[in-house]
Amino acid sequence: MSTHTAPVPLALPHHRLLHRLTTRRNALVSLCTAFLAVVTLAAVLAPWIAPQDPNSIDFSTALTDPSVHRLLGGDISGRDTLSRLLIGARTSLLGPLFVVVLSTATGLLIGVTAAWRGGVVDTLLSRGSELLLAFPGLLLAMLLVALYGRGLLAPVLALSLAYIPYVSRLARSLALSEMNKPYLASYRIQGFSGRWVCLRHLLPNILAVVLAQSSVNFGYALLDLASLSFLGLGTSPLEPDWGTMVNDGQSAILQSSPLSAAVPCLAIVLTVVTFNVVSERIADTVARRS
Repeated sequence: MSTHTAPVPLALPHHRLLHRLTTRRNALVSLCTAFLAVVTLAAVLAPWIAPQDPNSIDFSTALTDPSVHRLLGGDISGRDTLSRLLIGARTSLLGPLFVVVLSTATGLLIGVTAAWRGGVVDTLLSRGSELLLAFPGLLLAMLLVALYGRGLLAPVLALSLAYIPYVSRLARSLALSEMNKPYLASYRIQGFSGRWVCLRHLLPNILAVVLAQSSVNFGYALLDLASLSFLGLGTSPLEPDWGTMVNDGQSAILQSSPLSAAVPCLAIVLTVVTFNVVSERIADTVARRS
């Protein structure tokens, strides 16, 4: 009498498993990149492709269901949800872009200056950056909005100040690491000015890493600005914005019509998630090459 044992399944080779995971990750990044491209293109072309006036109020069409004439229905004031979503994408994407540009440029300048000058300058700039960390970005934005009124300027400035310390600390760390390399010492021995060495060699060598890491801030800035608009501290009520649309849709939810609030919520979530996926991939690629 012979006994037969069940065949033991062979483990998937490590390289094949890694290949599958890499392929799936590449597909996800490609899908997220395509989504961001569509959102950006829609924001740029919004004034021309929006089917209706986003501020046209018609209470007779309030909370209408999606139809051929209104693909995403109407909000509680009878305004076309799709048109407001497209026009609102311009403000919702432009604000975070300004935050990332301002915080990155200022933080890079502070971090490189602190690392290069050292001593008292480094101490003052580093302690100043740490002081900014003590103020939450949203709280600072609320303060500026209370002082200067609603609009995009005050929240953008406040969030830029809140994100500067994160960029400056990264830039300072990278600059200190780069300054320990022999090629920078050789330039200084040859008599080249510190400004020339920084602009021509130090800054270009750390710029890619700083930009890659700073791009992650875009999603967080989008969430923060949308939160301020939801609280009524962002753009004016007449200017379409995804956060404002969520706020306007609260009362519609109580009337069993959640679409006008769900659509901008979904747009915010998908944009933030996809941008984080793409930016993290960029950061990983830059880190491997540096």
